[in-house]
Amino acid sequence: MAKPVQKRTLETRARLIGAAEALIGKAGYEALRVEDVVLMAGVAKGTFFAHFKDKDALMDLLIGREIDACLDAIGKRPPPESIDELVETLGPLLRVMGSERYVFDVVIRYSGAAAVEEIGVIAATFGRQVESFADWLADGPFRRDVAPALLAEGVQAFAIQAMALNFCALHSQDEMTARLRDYLSAWLTPRDTPS
Repeated sequence: MAKPVQKRTLETRARLIGAAEALIGKAGYEALRVEDVVLMAGVAKGTFFAHFKDKDALMDLLIGREIDACLDAIGKRPPPESIDELVETLGPLLRVMGSERYVFDVVIRYSGAAAVEEIGVIAATFGRQVESFADWLADGPFRRDVAPALLAEGVQAFAIQAMALNFCALHSQDEMTARLRDYLSAWLTPRDTPS
């Protein structure tokens, strides 16, 4: 039988998370240092590591929460009826996941693609994204010759590609949403002949 978590432990964890969120709000994710988090939270460095394996484990939680909040907001919107509406609907998600190179790196590493031992918050959001996208695509004016779940995985893959190229020196001048619009047009509304 698992031992119940003490109130003090939960409060300490909440202080660490609150301190990290405050620091990220000021300087961004990449600038966050464990030393600054423990100083602001008023705990020892060892206490941080009693709650989180490392900085990236904290980032999994915090970034995953942001992605979840985006998915909650997206879920309240009506299903997109066009490629433009789909790209607009995905906009907040793209802005969170592609906000910083470091954030994008953590998202990819914790998405499950890198075989992280345990399923964390970010990996769970990837499954949730596919479910949400599949629901939209099943009822929308998009291609019907491919199962909605596979279409949804394609949308997710193209979104990741659009974000990745945003950090590439050769392609960073192209707007991420324009690139995604081109990908999704080809994937979701293919034409018989190339244009």
